[in-house]
Amino acid sequence: MTFIWPSLLWLLLVVPALIGLYILMLRRKKRANVRYASLAIVKDAMGRGPGFRRHVPPILFLMALTVMIAAVARPAAVVTLPSERSVVLLVMDVSGSMRAEDVQPTRMVAAQNAAKQFITDQPKETRIGIVAFAATALLVQTPTDNREDLNAAIDRFTAQRGTAIGSGILVGLQTLFPGENFDTNNQRGQQGFDNGGRAPRGASLDEEARRPQQQEKKIVPPGSYQSAVMILLTDGQSTTGTDPMEAARMAADHGVRVYTVGVGSKEGSMLGYEGRSMRVQLDEESLQSIADLTRGQYFRAGSAEELKKIYGAMNTQLIMEKKKTEITAGFAAVAAALALISATLSMLWFSRIL
Repeated sequence: MTFIWPSLLWLLLVVPALIGLYILMLRRKKRANVRYASLAIVKDAMGRGPGFRRHVPPILFLMALTVMIAAVARPAAVVTLPSERSVVLLVMDVSGSMRAEDVQPTRMVAAQNAAKQFITDQPKETRIGIVAFAATALLVQTPTDNREDLNAAIDRFTAQRGTAIGSGILVGLQTLFPGENFDTNNQRGQQGFDNGGRAPRGASLDEEARRPQQQEKKIVPPGSYQSAVMILLTDGQSTTGTDPMEAARMAADHGVRVYTVGVGSKEGSMLGYEGRSMRVQLDEESLQSIADLTRGQYFRAGSAEELKKIYGAMNTQLIMEKKKTEITAGFAAVAAALALISATLSMLWFSRIL
């Protein structure tokens, strides 16, 4: 625990001063009491009265004063609080390799089931969006709190050719920051050519002048964007689209955390596709790098059960998070409660306040 205004803690010196004053008053009262003939007063002066009970209300009052002074110094502590994130983007691989059966019943089905369970476990106010990627990436469900629409979007997944991990991240960023322009058409191996393989035509000076001026991008610390988070799930290596590390750097520059999940066994799996056999294997190094760069975390799921546990663990992390928070209100409440108890006991036992 720390204090925002620690200089005010010097007020705690008042507490020992009050203790000394209280002891001095007790001694004076005892000497004054023995001067009277009343037997009751004499017994009280000899210690046959209320005894230690008479000290309880003042002790509670001093405790209340101590806590209140600590509250004035504005204490802060790292506590677990509900997350402020309002959007979770599921960026999911639907490439052909997701048909592999090393994760039963298939990688695709296991990922779909785990994602549905994750959606069910999220707070109702959390909006969830879904991006699917293969050779290209597409926002298949805009962020919504309608769980039926989300489940329906997941059920529509079909395996396609290619794996564009970087493009999936960029479409996610475009969803979170619609006012910015992310180059989602930057295809590795195709830069400088259109779909026909031809070199791009030149642009006139008038056309260049008509283009909007590129605004200077404001870079924020990685992981500092608290309104949204991405969960990227894939089972292979990026084969097309934007370089995943370049996309991860863009996410980091916008403060967006990317949690990565690798699906499949370590040794990979042989998969037949269009009459050919190919081995599909995780690129764990890239997924770990994406998570590290964006201040996220990497998980690997070798089975359907592991995948469900991973989504469950991420669900806990996203719902609750540790934050350094001012807890002055708590201290003030404790101080008020102690003062109230002190006054109540004093009234019940001695018909006076302290």
